[in-house]
Amino acid sequence: MARLPGSASRRGKDGREGAPARNAAPAPERPARRARARAAEPPPLPSKEALRRFLAAAPGRVGRAEIIRHFGLAPGQRPALRRLLAELKAEGAAAPAGRRGLSAAVPARLPETAVVEVTGTDPDGDPIARPLGWKAERGRPPVIHMHPEAKGQPALAPGERVLARLRRLGAGKYEGRTLKRLGGAAPARVLGVYEEGRIIPTDRRHKAEWAVPPGQAGEAKPGEIVLAEPLPAHRHLGLRPARIVERLGVMGEPRSVSLVCIHAHGIPDIFPAEAVREAERARGVAARGREDLTAIPLVTIDGEDARDFDDAVWAEPEGEGWRVIVAIADVAHYVRPGSALDREAWARGNSVYFPDRVVPMLPEALSNGWCSLRPRERRGCLFVEMWFDRSGTKLRHRFGRGVMRSAARLTYEQVQAAADAGTEPEGLAQGHTARLYGAFRALLAARERRGTLDLELPERRVLLDARGHVAGVVPRARLDSHRLIEEFMIAANVCAAEELERLGAPCMYRIHDRPSDEKLESLRQFLSGLGLSLPPADRLRPRDFAGVLDQARGRPEERLVHETVLRSQSQAAYSPDNIGHFGLGLPRYAHFTSPIRRYADLLVHRALIRGLKLGAGALEETEAARFPDTAEHVTQTERRAAAAERDAVDRYLAAYMAQHVGEVFEARISGVTRFGLFVTVEANGASGIVPLGSLPDDRWTEDQATHSLAGQRTGLRFRLGQAVEARLVEATPRTGGMVFHLMQGVARRGPRGAGRGRRG
Repeated sequence: MARLPGSASRRGKDGREGAPARNAAPAPERPARRARARAAEPPPLPSKEALRRFLAAAPGRVGRAEIIRHFGLAPGQRPALRRLLAELKAEGAAAPAGRRGLSAAVPARLPETAVVEVTGTDPDGDPIARPLGWKAERGRPPVIHMHPEAKGQPALAPGERVLARLRRLGAGKYEGRTLKRLGGAAPARVLGVYEEGRIIPTDRRHKAEWAVPPGQAGEAKPGEIVLAEPLPAHRHLGLRPARIVERLGVMGEPRSVSLVCIHAHGIPDIFPAEAVREAERARGVAARGREDLTAIPLVTIDGEDARDFDDAVWAEPEGEGWRVIVAIADVAHYVRPGSALDREAWARGNSVYFPDRVVPMLPEALSNGWCSLRPRERRGCLFVEMWFDRSGTKLRHRFGRGVMRSAARLTYEQVQAAADAGTEPEGLAQGHTARLYGAFRALLAARERRGTLDLELPERRVLLDARGHVAGVVPRARLDSHRLIEEFMIAANVCAAEELERLGAPCMYRIHDRPSDEKLESLRQFLSGLGLSLPPADRLRPRDFAGVLDQARGRPEERLVHETVLRSQSQAAYSPDNIGHFGLGLPRYAHFTSPIRRYADLLVHRALIRGLKLGAGALEETEAARFPDTAEHVTQTERRAAAAERDAVDRYLAAYMAQHVGEVFEARISGVTRFGLFVTVEANGASGIVPLGSLPDDRWTEDQATHSLAGQRTGLRFRLGQAVEARLVEATPRTGGMVFHLMQGVARRGPRGAGRGRRG
C-alpha cells in the first residue's frame, strides 16, 4: 500500500496518517484573572514560511484581509504583518496581484546563459544539471539536459560547474551547451567499484567514470567498493582522477547492497563513543512520580522481524463507547537535551530500515533495550488515555507519565489470526483481541465519515535467505491488524497536537499541504480523458480524491488512476507552523508515537513533559527557538532515509532479476519521458527503463497532459499505466538499474501467468 509522499513509517504503525480529532481534555481550573489575560493575548504572527505556504496553496490572488482571517490576527498586528509581507516581496517569494493583493511568486525563466551544476546523467547517459544557487522557496529547480562534450574532452562529472547557453524546451526543462568549464564543486567523495585503474560509480545517475592514477589505489583490489577523493583534473587524462581513501567491502557480498546505500546517501551509521557510553549507563526508571500501569494488559503489535517495540495498546468498552490507552516508550527520560545522545539523534533524524539491517537513531542499549517495551519487563512510558463514543468521535483525552509492563509481544499475523478464529494469543485473557478490534472499528468508521486519501498501491518486501541473498520479492501484506495499530497511533498523534495547542506550548506538527495548482491542473486534464473530474481547488477535500478512486474501481485504468493521484500529492513535512494535514482531513496533527526512531516525536514528548509538568527531560527554551531549523532538518533526514530505503530495494531487485535476463514479464508503464519509458514488473515491482532507441523507428513526442508517448508515423501510443510485455535485457546490481525492451512495441491484450517471466 502506498503512503502519502514523504510520510515515514516502520512497516505500518502511523504511516497512513489519519484519525478523528475532536475535543481535547478539559483544561484544569485557573484563576479567572489569568484566564482573561491569556484570552486577551493576540495569536503569534505567522512565520515567513507559513505565509509562503499559504500563498502557494491559494488558488489565485490573496488579499491582506484573507491573510488576517486565516491566521486569526488581531487589528493591532496589522503593521507587523505589512512589514512581513513587504519582506516577502523584497525576497521574491511573493508578487503583487491586482491593486492590493498578493500571490506566490512564479519563478521567472532562466536567462540565455547561466552557471549550472551537473547533478547526474539521464538514462541516455547525457549529463543533467540545475541552476546554481537555486532557492528552495522558488519551487523545484528546472532540469537542464546538457549536450555531450566535444570529442576528446572528458565528460561532465557530477558536481562540476559550467557556464552554459540555455534553450527552453518546455515547463521546467531546458537544453544546455557548455560555454566554459568552471571546475570546482566536485563531489567531496566518490563511491564506486574499483577496477584496474578506474572507479565505476554505484549511482546509476553518475555515468562518468573516474581514473585512479598510479600509486593512488592503496591496497584496493578489483571488485571492491571504495570511497575516493577527487584529485585536480589533468587536461591529458580522459577521465577525472581520484584517490582511494577507504575500502568498504566486495561488491556482490550480502552486506554490500545496504552498505552502498548507507554511504551513497550519507546515512550516519557509527555512533560516537560518548553517545554509546551514555546509552550503556542507562537503567530502569523509578516509580516515584509516575502512574502505575503495570496491572493493565498492554500489548505490543509489530512485524515479525521487529526488534524495537516502542508502542503498546489496550482497549475496553465503557458505556456505549470505548476507552483506549496508547503507551509509548519514555525516550525523553534517557535522551536529555544537549547530551551526546541528543546531538547524534538530531543528526540522524530517524532510523533507516533496510532488508538486512536497521541503522537506528539511538544506540542498541536504548533502541533494543531500555526504550523497547519488552514483554513482562518494567518500562517507563508516556501514555495517552482516550475516550470515544460508539461512532468513533473522541470525547476527551488525558496524558500522563507512567510505568508499564507489556503483557505480550505480538505480531500482526498473530493478532489477525486470533481475530479471524475468535481465539486469543497465548497469555491473554479471552476477549482481549475482540475489544481491540471493537475500538478499531469505531475509529475506522469516524475516519470513513471524514474522508481521507487512501491509495491502494502495493509495497514490496524483499526476502533474504540465511546467507543474505535475495530469495524472493513479494507484496507486503495489508491486514486489518496493521490498520488497527495505525488508527490507534493516529488518534494518539492527534491528541498530542491538540494538547500542546491547549497548553500554548511549542509543537512540531506533521503537515501535509494540498496539491499545487500546477499538479492539480495536470491531474484534471488526465482525469477528464477518463470521464472523471475534481471540484475547484478552493473546494477540494481528501474525500474528493477518494470519490475518484471509487469511480475508477474495477476499471482497467484503476491502478493508473491511483498512481497518478499519488504523483499529484504534496510531500508531508515537519513544521512548527500548522497548516493541517490535507491527506487525512485533519486540522492538527503531530507525531508522538515513535520517539525511538523519529526525532520529531522526541521533541513532542519533551514539549508535553514541559507543558504538563511531568518531570525531567522537558523541552528547553533553546530547543524551542530552533524548531524552524530542526523541522527543516528532520524533514530532509526523513526524505534521505526514504530515498536510501528505495535505493536498497531497487538494488536487491536488480540482483534478483539478474538471474532472469532474457525472460519476458507482464509489466505496466510506470513513467513516460522524452528519452523513453519506465516499466514496472507486476509480479515483484522490479522497475527499469525502455530506451527510446529500442522502440519502433518513429518520431516520438511526449504529451505531458496525457502522460503518453506518441509515434507520428506508426500511430503507436504508450500511456502511463498501460499493460505491456517487457523482456529484461540488462540488470546491474551495482547500480540497481534495469533495461527492458517491449515485445514488438505493442501492448499485451490479456493477462498471463504472473510468477517468473518466460523466455523471449
